[in-house]
Amino acid sequence: MISWEDFEKVDIRVGKITAANVFREARKPAYQLHIDFGEEIGMKQSSAQITVHYQPEDLIGRLILAVVNFPPRKIAHFESEVLVLGVYDELGVILIEAEQRVKPGAKLC
Repeated sequence: MISWEDFEKVDIRVGKITAANVFREARKPAYQLHIDFGEEIGMKQSSAQITVHYQPEDLIGRLILAVVNFPPRKIAHFESEVLVLGVYDELGVILIEAEQRVKPGAKLC
């Protein structure tokens, strides 16, 4: 079990996807996402293995949840700065999205 204090260290924010491109150099099918997290955090990028359920053009404007305080990971030549959150179904990953329109950067509480 983790403590409440441990959970509070994880910074999960709402981000608005502004661009999505096929990540051809990734070993597993993935997209390169550009995500706006508002004034405090700004623009970040992420590699996301979400190609089964989503086309790049359908991702633009979605309000997703992501961990913004993990260290960046280098994937091929691309630096993935945030961890986009999702859940697995029998085919692939389904994004966790904000149900209502909230501002980019809103913190999960």
